Amino acid sequence: EVQLVESGGGLVQPGGSLRLSCAASGFSISNYDMSWVRQGPGKGLDWVATVYTGGVTNYRDSVKGRFTISRDNGKNTLYLQLDSLKTEDTAMYYCSRGGPAVVVFGDAPRGQGTQVTVSS
Repeated sequence: EVQLVESGGGLVQPGGSLRLSCAASGFSISNYDMSWVRQGPGKGLDWVATVYTGGVTNYRDSVKGRFTISRDNGKNTLYLQLDSLKTEDTAMYYCSRGGPAVVVFGDAPRGQGTQVTVSS
């Protein structure tokens, strides 16, 4: 059974940092592109970042230079480092298996999410 379990969210002030983790089971993340998506209050699902099987990364423009996606294949865990957080980053963050189009428009496996709230 494919499972994705996110953790690491919380309440942080603007300019602060968080590190999100996503522990995968039932498959090996090394064999898949892996992504983070988010859903803000009253908004749709937005793609945030992808790390491809070859290690190349890609980010939505609004988080470039502030967020870093990475993977530890040995631990079968995906990460998202969030720095210089802004209030508009407030959202439920989900990890998902697949590239940008699949995780937003397809039926990609997704975890239960971890809440990130940026507020002073």
